Amino acid sequence: MKLYHHPLSGHAHRARLFLALLGVPHKAIEVDLRAGAHKRPDFLALNPFGQVPVLDDDGIVIADSNAILVYVAKKLGRTDWLPENAEAAAAVQRWLSVAAGELAYGPAAARLVTVFGADFRPEEVIGRAHTLLRRLEAHLTGRDWLVGGHPTIADVALYSYLARAPEGNVDLSDYRNVVAYLRRIEALPGFLPFAETPAGLSAA
Repeated sequence: MKLYHHPLSGHAHRARLFLALLGVPHKAIEVDLRAGAHKRPDFLALNPFGQVPVLDDDGIVIADSNAILVYVAKKLGRTDWLPENAEAAAAVQRWLSVAAGELAYGPAAARLVTVFGADFRPEEVIGRAHTLLRRLEAHLTGRDWLVGGHPTIADVALYSYLARAPEGNVDLSDYRNVVAYLRRIEALPGFLPFAETPAGLSAA
């Protein structure tokens, strides 16, 4: 497997983290976003949307981080990470939708402002982030994981941007359940840290 990624992309880290947790051998290929490599014809042939990550599994090309999580779990038969039971599978899908929606337009967008110079209104996206965090804080009361009694791809999908939310000026100090949840993910065997953005660096 080859995984095209960028070290500061939370979406890319999401895919790298899952491969690391499962111990899947792969070659990580960095795409230079600052140089616009993701908009060049060779990369657009892999993903016409011009986004990382992209997984190339011996010619089977999977774009989109959540799709990569599903593909890897299904290919390896990891029903512990992506359950077959209808109710549990639907619960996991719900959180994948949150990762693509509320997480992307809240904590991830706030971080895009500071790290990539994105043109969002900081107060708006930070407000969305705290709305999501309050809901997560309540959901995690009395439970360790988002779905069931063990980690699933739902947890992988939310981790990266939650962990780096402070880089977007989103304070996590009021969310004890969320912080404890992040520490549980970080304690999993094979965990791969998400690189912190170097001080003063903008990828814009």
